[in-house]
Amino acid sequence: MTATNEEATCVGTNTDTSACDSAFPGRNIRISGHLALYACSVVTVMAVMSGLRMLLFIDNQGLVEAIPSTDIMSGFLIGARFDLIIAAYVCFPLNVSVLFPANVGVRKLAYGWLTVVMGVIIALALSEIYFYREFQQRLNSLVFVYVREDPRTVLSMIWHGYPVIVYLLVSALLAIAVGALFRQIELKTRYYSAHATKQWGRRILAFTVVAMATVLFGRGTVRSGPPLRWGDAFHSNHVFANHLALNGIFTLAKAWTAELKKKSDKTWLKSMPLNDATQITREILLNSRDRLVDGGSAAVRRLHTPPENPALNGIRNVVIILMESFSGEFVGALGKDAGITAEFDKLAKQGLLFEQFFSNGTHTHQGMFATLAGFPNLPGYEYLMQQSEGTNHFSGISKLLSKRGYGNVYVYNGDFSWDNQEGFFRNQGMTHFVGRNDYVDPKYSDPTWGVSDEDMFTRAAAELDRIADSQPFLAVIQSLSNHFPYALPDTLPFPRITDRGVLSEHLTAMKYSDWALGRFFDRIRSAYYYADTVFVILGDHGFAIENQVTNVNLLRFHVPLLLIGPGIVESYGNRRSIVGTQVDVAPTIMGLLQKPFQHQCWGRNLLALPADDLGFGVIKPSGSDQTVALLHGNRILVKNPGTAPELFRYDLGPHPAARPLNEPDVHAQMENRLLAYIQRATQSLLDNTVADEH
Repeated sequence: MTATNEEATCVGTNTDTSACDSAFPGRNIRISGHLALYACSVVTVMAVMSGLRMLLFIDNQGLVEAIPSTDIMSGFLIGARFDLIIAAYVCFPLNVSVLFPANVGVRKLAYGWLTVVMGVIIALALSEIYFYREFQQRLNSLVFVYVREDPRTVLSMIWHGYPVIVYLLVSALLAIAVGALFRQIELKTRYYSAHATKQWGRRILAFTVVAMATVLFGRGTVRSGPPLRWGDAFHSNHVFANHLALNGIFTLAKAWTAELKKKSDKTWLKSMPLNDATQITREILLNSRDRLVDGGSAAVRRLHTPPENPALNGIRNVVIILMESFSGEFVGALGKDAGITAEFDKLAKQGLLFEQFFSNGTHTHQGMFATLAGFPNLPGYEYLMQQSEGTNHFSGISKLLSKRGYGNVYVYNGDFSWDNQEGFFRNQGMTHFVGRNDYVDPKYSDPTWGVSDEDMFTRAAAELDRIADSQPFLAVIQSLSNHFPYALPDTLPFPRITDRGVLSEHLTAMKYSDWALGRFFDRIRSAYYYADTVFVILGDHGFAIENQVTNVNLLRFHVPLLLIGPGIVESYGNRRSIVGTQVDVAPTIMGLLQKPFQHQCWGRNLLALPADDLGFGVIKPSGSDQTVALLHGNRILVKNPGTAPELFRYDLGPHPAARPLNEPDVHAQMENRLLAYIQRATQSLLDNTVADEH
């Protein structure tokens, strides 16, 4: 049958006129047209994601300056492999259209699908720019933790802290533009056929081939081993170059699958025979002043006898002040000339300052349980206070002191339901909580978090006056004004910082917290309990800055630890360079009280170590980032997921940096200790054998 002139204009062309569809609704679209739609869509999705990666690159120029261009280029090239994984899965539904040769509607559904999905991807990628500014991590399980914890608070934080309207408009405009592009691709790939045959055999073959290609692309690699994993992105000694290579949608999807599994990576429990891990961990934690207790049922439960020191006999009460985001990189007493911490710097002259002290994690949650419960931040258990294992009884400071008849109080700006704080710490022996809803006529209250640090410290001083009347006490004071969105009173007691770029607002909030801390000490210094109280001031974690030292981003963990109390400076001086982390706080405090104590903290009394002990610490970022590190003296061993550990010598001086080391014996010993410590602590947590007594 001879084709009409009108038909001929449609046959075998990519004409995009609606006349072809209406005049010849039964005509088939060639297999090549469907394959072209799939191929062009994959390329487009990858191009869009590369563009989004470029936005992340542009937004972090301060991190890029010190990175070799070859590492940046490798980041984009490796990133394309991760992009291909996402593109393969996003575009696979288009493959269904090859089985419906005469139905243009199926193809329209296909580009509609692409428009919606890419709109979501664009929105997530733009939000990731802000996420990376705050956490210096690609999207991960921290997203789910925040949303699951308290959606109302999270939404308030986002609304008051980010340009939400602008973000939504830009996301919508980009999604519309990408949708229009997919529309043109769909029209331009309508290759019509004049033949009546539907070529089912060829169509099924084409569908199968594309399905197999999706599986291959979805692996991201042709190697015979495991598919592409986020550890494959770690190609450089520069953190941002490695993060640039990742795809935020990929990391978020992996975090989601891990959430569904609800279990940690069991490989940490298989590093070595458990007996070996136990023995190595005991060698790390125990010294001549420790006597192992219940060695058959508990890994590191021991009786610790502090060295006798009459100068410390005046210590009776304990006040722990956990300062939000109090980064050591902006503390003047630590040699940082930033002009942010004038009050802390004055206090540092009155006490003992630890110069190489680190948080165990990069989230307040980890800072709380590490400091107060004496338990480390472990892979798979970064949000321990919200997990079922958090119901275990730990060997924390409140437990240890409650046995000695101490009263206690926990004072906080915000809501104790956040991070399940009250539930967790009540189970650990805390009894009295003062939170957001307990303040009367505060000077300032933020709609997201609660009262200001000034209000919080004022109430804390009143609580200390109250509790000191009856018994020795433990007080935990936790600040919050230095947490994004840094909602501060309109009128500040100092000029706002404006010359530090994106850090200006954060440093203004840190300076405000420091000012409030100084006013607190001015208020209580004349109180009758002051002379027999040890004050422990430390940061819960640091925050994102341009200098990323090693792949674990070491400076996010560097925080000060300051001890102020009777006899401390006389006994130990003003400075200590030994390495310590938050799990060392509880045993160090108990040691200052001068009585033997039984505990199972996963740190040590930093004031009762041999003179040649350089100190150690195990640290890990928040979220599903599986990077872990062991610090020992001025060396750090960093283990990234799926890669061999790397050894560095680090320097926290005026220009913090790290350089790789080739010391095979040290490397092997530190790797062994790191793996043993994580395995033994994880197994003890799972066995519920982490308490201070059987």
